[in-house]
Amino acid sequence: MTASDRSPHATFQSPLADRYASKAMLALWGGQTRYGLWRRLWLALAESQQALGIAIPDEAIAEMRAHLDDIDFTAVAAYEKSFRHDVMAHVHAFGDVAPAARKFIHLGATSCYVTDNTELVLMRRGLSLLREKLLDVLDALGTFAREWKDVPALGYTHLQPAQLTTVGKRATLWMQDLLLDLEDLEYRIDSLPFRGVKGTTGTQASFLTLFDGDHAKVRELDRMVCERMGFKASIPVSGQTYSRKVDAQVLGVVAGIAATASKFSGDIRMLQAFGELEEPFEKNQIGSSAMAYKRNPMRSERIAALARFVLSLEPNANQTHAVQYFERTLDDSANRRLAIPESFLATDAILVLMQNVTRGLEVHPARIRRRVDDELPFMATEELIVRFVRAGGDRQEAHEIIRGHSIAAARAVKDGAPRNDMLERLAADPAFGVSLEDLQSVAEPARFVGRAPQQVEEFLDEHVAPWLARERAAADVEEVRV
Repeated sequence: MTASDRSPHATFQSPLADRYASKAMLALWGGQTRYGLWRRLWLALAESQQALGIAIPDEAIAEMRAHLDDIDFTAVAAYEKSFRHDVMAHVHAFGDVAPAARKFIHLGATSCYVTDNTELVLMRRGLSLLREKLLDVLDALGTFAREWKDVPALGYTHLQPAQLTTVGKRATLWMQDLLLDLEDLEYRIDSLPFRGVKGTTGTQASFLTLFDGDHAKVRELDRMVCERMGFKASIPVSGQTYSRKVDAQVLGVVAGIAATASKFSGDIRMLQAFGELEEPFEKNQIGSSAMAYKRNPMRSERIAALARFVLSLEPNANQTHAVQYFERTLDDSANRRLAIPESFLATDAILVLMQNVTRGLEVHPARIRRRVDDELPFMATEELIVRFVRAGGDRQEAHEIIRGHSIAAARAVKDGAPRNDMLERLAADPAFGVSLEDLQSVAEPARFVGRAPQQVEEFLDEHVAPWLARERAAADVEEVRV
């Protein structure tokens, strides 16, 4: 083997690992965490079986507990090469370091006892990691929204200029989507079931044999293992696996976060194209290899790219569930090894980017005001008509005068005029008879933002602040779970 063959650059490396996802999320889905959980599950099973009367010596329990994380992956690989079975490879490797427990490890269990239950632990922990980042993004956007709550900006419907909003009010729209995601996420964390102790086809037959037909002890075993692993309850019934609909529900929440982020990134990209707002740009950052002046919204574009990937995985989970014949088939396994971790890793990467963007948004008030001034005279036409009628004019006549001047002013702007001069055109028209000063007082942007500033304050104080407090408390509780 040459030096180049040993290089990490010699073979494909997932960009989620070497470019995008956080260290915490990568560690969560890494082998050390996964197989450490397998050992904890075997320990929980043995401890519960011992408590219910199975003659498992204390020495066996102690040896298992002492070797939960010192996994010899070389030995595991050797066993798996021989057995062609990953779970049995780990059973034997665990038995090597806990010889007193060797004959009790995995007693009565099937592979899905460790694989499925571990997956549920990992998904719940993954949701908690996403929650932490969601809270941080919400906090950053809340600060931004409050700071810019009074600054009028063009609103858009159909991607066309519409009634004014404010810079801060627009940020609350992004935040409301995040709150909806948090509600879904918190529900899934709280209600996610454990697979528990269900046996080969979900009937618990092996455990019923182990306890000499004592149904009560089998039920108690299931409850005790769930409790030891930090879950409220197991799924009521299962085949060999828990229903893969659970995966689809979890990935639905994860994909929902990605969709929210994609919408946010699209808005940022367009606002940056308008020159109103920009994502952070570092001192030595290069926007284009050819066009040195460019400042591209690369973070927002990356959010969009990763979100599209995550959204493609959500239907994958439902498709997997749809073909799980009877008590189980194995065509889910290889698929889930990719789809579930990568959904979490990519969404984690998205939120890392959102944290960066929302903490460093740059607003350009002068450009925003100029764009408002270009459109505001058109939006003020209803009040201009009222002013004309109050001065003794005819409403229909006012409408026709304004229509003519507005079309001419719009055409002039499109043809290169430096600004919208519709108000000056009206003031100079003797048929209209309203002074320029009077017309300009009508076209003050703050008159057209409605309750946007108040809505920002109400939303932040009545909805965001309580959520942040409640969710941070929940996150603190999550830290002490297994």
